[in-house]
Amino acid sequence: MPEKVLAAVRTAPGTTTLREFPMPEIPADGALMKVEVAGICGTDVKMYSKPPFADPVIMGHENIGVIVRAGAQFVARQGFAEGDRVFVEHYVPCRRCEWCNLGQYRHCEATDWRTNPDARRYGYTSAENPYNLWGGFAQYMYVPWNAVVHKVPDGVSAELAGIVTPMSNGIEWALFDAGVGYDSTVLIQGPGQQGLSQVVACKQAGASMIAVTGTSRDGARLELARTLGADHVINVSEQDPREALRDITAGEGVDVVLDCTAGAGTAPVLLGIDALKRRAGTMVLQGEMAAFPDFPIKTVTEKAITIKSARGHSWKACELALAQLASKRFPLDLLTTHKFGLQDVDRAIKAVGGSAEEGVVHVSLLPWGDK
Repeated sequence: MPEKVLAAVRTAPGTTTLREFPMPEIPADGALMKVEVAGICGTDVKMYSKPPFADPVIMGHENIGVIVRAGAQFVARQGFAEGDRVFVEHYVPCRRCEWCNLGQYRHCEATDWRTNPDARRYGYTSAENPYNLWGGFAQYMYVPWNAVVHKVPDGVSAELAGIVTPMSNGIEWALFDAGVGYDSTVLIQGPGQQGLSQVVACKQAGASMIAVTGTSRDGARLELARTLGADHVINVSEQDPREALRDITAGEGVDVVLDCTAGAGTAPVLLGIDALKRRAGTMVLQGEMAAFPDFPIKTVTEKAITIKSARGHSWKACELALAQLASKRFPLDLLTTHKFGLQDVDRAIKAVGGSAEEGVVHVSLLPWGDK
């Protein structure tokens, strides 16, 4: 084992520095993972440009790798041993509260860096904390006894496993939150990695009609949506999505709207409300939104619409996502479009943000290079 660990550290807004950290001493209840792939998502783009605190942070919260060192207590508690390829969720929960006992680690107070200054969460935790290696943009990552760890199935490569986070989000939001199932009709707004993952989740669940909206710049992504199972794609830059949806559904509307257009303003929400059926539709919203003074609460009430927020994933959703990857039913390797090394973290994050590369769906950071 090397004595030093190379990591890309966010040291200021929009600034990354390569640093070496000492190889940590692993306690009996901890482990060390050699990072193979760290996925990058839209949250990383926001956290990179507007960090919530000034401490240096090793970003990267979608992490796949191999356990290379494991203490005896870690092995006994977690059931993983040296040589296992694993997916480590970004939540590091208390493992004692009600939410943890339900497998809903995203709701554990110990993971919420906004309210808990001592929170541990991969990609969000200060590199000055003990063990330093709290993010995937590094050659190695520390894994404590309470980390949430999943076995990557045999036959699933590290790079393919790198999309398990958006896949698990798609399953959580579409199946568990929105209740998509057999014969459901669904509108998915936004063909990014989250929206495309929801296409797969809805198709697997038995949805009878899936429509996906995007803009002219999303041409390749809309075609990929078709490949993954979407029945209709709508370019909102060239056609009226309301008219298109009325034609597609014969004026009936859809059962579920899944909004994956984070940062696109209020227009997608208004479209979703209009697109839902006259009674008892469900809308799941992702991302942040500015003030919405003219929110059509009267229409929402009259149509008996249920609105839910999309926030993270559960343990079960991750297990189902890994099983989906292992099934090879869908050509999910098409989502892994771009790869970068540690020295190109800045470019990789900007690629996800749409300012450095074209045709980006999911970006993989490879700390050891493309081997």
